Amino acid sequence: MMKKFLTIAVTLTAFVAAPMLGFAACDFKPSSKVSLLANSFAAWKAVSDAMSECGNFEAELDAEFRKKQPDAFAANPSLYQLGGVSNGTIQPLLSAGTIRPLDDLVAKYGKDLQPNQLIRINGQIMAIAMMVNNQHLMYREDIFKSLGLAVPTTYYELLTAADKVAASGQVQYALGGTYKAGWNLAEEFVNMYMGMGGDFFEGSKPSVNNAMGIRTLEMMRNLTHYMDPEYLVADSTYVQQQFQQGKIAMAVLWATRAAAMNDAKESQVVGKVKMAAAPSPVSGALPASTLWWDGVVLAKNMTDQQADEAFQLLMEGIDREMVTNNNDAAVWLINGYTPGPMAMGAAETAENGALPYPNGVEMGLMHTALGNNVADFLTGKETAEQTLMDIEAEYTTAAKEKGLL
Repeated sequence: MMKKFLTIAVTLTAFVAAPMLGFAACDFKPSSKVSLLANSFAAWKAVSDAMSECGNFEAELDAEFRKKQPDAFAANPSLYQLGGVSNGTIQPLLSAGTIRPLDDLVAKYGKDLQPNQLIRINGQIMAIAMMVNNQHLMYREDIFKSLGLAVPTTYYELLTAADKVAASGQVQYALGGTYKAGWNLAEEFVNMYMGMGGDFFEGSKPSVNNAMGIRTLEMMRNLTHYMDPEYLVADSTYVQQQFQQGKIAMAVLWATRAAAMNDAKESQVVGKVKMAAAPSPVSGALPASTLWWDGVVLAKNMTDQQADEAFQLLMEGIDREMVTNNNDAAVWLINGYTPGPMAMGAAETAENGALPYPNGVEMGLMHTALGNNVADFLTGKETAEQTLMDIEAEYTTAAKEKGLL
């Protein structure tokens, strides 16, 4: 199953012939400070720690990285030499032209990269992928066993399970969800809507004001009834900590958060949280999840020497040794990775047909419009129909400003 999952993940990237050899220990030190701005989950800490061993390196790991990167990379010189991105966050940097092609650096130093790590945009290598990611179901096995619950495969089954967990009083809230207003909330809509088979566009025109859009909003609101009432501030770290502190029994959360459940330094539920495929909205539908990659880009606004050294340092941070020491921190694309039980939910989600997140300028505008408006329905401020009309109106205005309509 895992082999097929990694094969599916390859479809998110592009191919180029490259040998697969091992890395030596870190023996390179940049002549000047190299800095990285990336997200703040365990995989990025593993990579940045490995780069720190080389010296002259500084990492800023921040869940709000996507808001900081466009301005930081537009500065001249750039405020960071390296940036952590995903297939959903690279677009603003590409549109602004603030990251550099990596073909020459891959040719000089990338002999150990695997083909599916090379992200090509319009024929040029613009990013180095290090891992794949999706959202899967995480659940408290001990609570499920005590209540005789089966693992939910649809969201209707999940709601039934949540009702029984809530009635048992074993946790503060039956369910967690990354419903923070903005990017996270939009991603939850995207997952559910795509699971229902919805299309976002007709050409470049918006197409979410329909029956599937309404059902998506209604399902999202039903789920919030079992969450912390402050769900509109709940990002991935918030939900991860709810799990670790024993406050919730279920969440459809990023696979990159799985390893943290068994971190004895911060988790009270070591060995109790299991992983399964992301549920489908209804039986026979696609999983309500999308496939992603995470990787690294280099800023355009720095000298060629700085770029050369930053890339060499990156190669030290994503080598076999790092993977060996942090195998379960992610579903790595790097040579040397051995899939473990914490990756099985992500694998099953992909096996069940989860689709890649739909990239592009139009989708970036749609994602922003969703993030700005979905909360109005969840809080009862607007009807589902009005919310969807607002989403389409905001997207249309932005698309006209970009010359897309």
